Amino acid sequence: MLPGRGNQLWPPERSDAMLPGPKGPGSLIRGTGRLVVRRQSVPTLMNAHMSFSKGSRFRDGAHRGYGLADIGKDIERPLGQTVRSPRAAGKVSSGAVMASVVVLAVVGVSGAIALREKPFRKPQEVAVSTPKVTAAAESAAAPAALAPVAAPKAQTPTKTGGPQIIHVQTEEGDSPPKASIVIHDPSTIGQNLKIAHIPDKALIEASDSGPLPVRAADGRRPFDVYARPWSGARGARVAIVIGGLAVSQTGTQAAIARLPPEVTLAFAPQGNSIGRWMQAARQGGHEIVMQVPLEPFDYPNVNPGRNTLTVAASADENLKNLHWALSRTTNYTGVMNYMGARFSADAAAMEPFMAELGKRGLAYIDDGSSARSLAPDLALKDGVPFVSGDTAIDAVQDRGAILKKLDSLEATARAKGSAVGIGSAFDLTVDTVSSWVVEAKKRGIEIVPISAVAIDPQKG
Repeated sequence: MLPGRGNQLWPPERSDAMLPGPKGPGSLIRGTGRLVVRRQSVPTLMNAHMSFSKGSRFRDGAHRGYGLADIGKDIERPLGQTVRSPRAAGKVSSGAVMASVVVLAVVGVSGAIALREKPFRKPQEVAVSTPKVTAAAESAAAPAALAPVAAPKAQTPTKTGGPQIIHVQTEEGDSPPKASIVIHDPSTIGQNLKIAHIPDKALIEASDSGPLPVRAADGRRPFDVYARPWSGARGARVAIVIGGLAVSQTGTQAAIARLPPEVTLAFAPQGNSIGRWMQAARQGGHEIVMQVPLEPFDYPNVNPGRNTLTVAASADENLKNLHWALSRTTNYTGVMNYMGARFSADAAAMEPFMAELGKRGLAYIDDGSSARSLAPDLALKDGVPFVSGDTAIDAVQDRGAILKKLDSLEATARAKGSAVGIGSAFDLTVDTVSSWVVEAKKRGIEIVPISAVAIDPQKG
């Protein structure tokens, strides 16, 4: 009750008056506020509860502890925007803390793995075999026991007829090795074609007639070092040898330039500028062999040329003539007979000749013209790599006949795995062989150097 008003209520118990606020249809407060004041004292009236219609922002403000100034600002705020609680801004959820911990843990583990030298990798085991000492040799080997024992080294052969697996044996003997297995690729064997024309000084022996091929001190042979690389595949292989180079300068130049590099070239020792032609042939990728004149039947009416090895000559004289032929150039893998049907059938003449080839690490290519040749057996006895020709491809100088011989080589290679054809450096032969090789490759025939089809006793 207010002074001077008696018992009259103020304001009336129900009032339909609008609360002060923004005008117009956009007004925040559109309901009718009802302010009820009971008969109470003035202090009570000042603390009276203000009640508004449902959804009123004044009620929210009262519950959150807003002052009058805040209520005024709330009224002026556009619709759809709520007031963020002051306490919520400074609160950090437990989920965010856990996520941060997980991220830091992942980063730490990743850094440790990255900085490790070989993360999670087991180092390769190296097999080291210790030689077993017998009872008889223990006393003699005692002083040497103080010296360090070197690990065994796997010897990689310098040539092979196909892929090879080399085992590094352990102390268990023939049991499977615990170390790595070396896969040998025969295509990597042979002299680098970029330097193939340069002789290996370790394979040269000086003589009065000129440089002679010889085995190196480490056991390497000219047959291995000067061999042209090939794929090592087990498919059909055809080797072609074209002989008579260096006799005709223009013919030699044409053969080196036009024949595919897989074709082997044979040089006649009576030719000119053999050293220069050898370098050109090797730089062109060809493997080369040296022809040696051997006595034919009806000699001397049929004469292979000067310094021919004959049946009537002594072994020393024949070796002297052989050395002359061998000294005409370098960088060849072996020798091939030029004629020699009579010589190759005589054991007394052939044995010193074949033994000398084995001593010097050279191969012997028999052109296959004589069925009476003793070369296969003697080559096996003296450790000489041996090849026998299957057919002479150009006995008849006709393109059709040559192609027929080449096709027969292909058939033989498909049936037996390999075939060898022998020809001469005639223009027609060179042109026919060059075109046939291109087509044979398309049919899956691999053209290989003569060393790729040799039977090498040293390799078993």
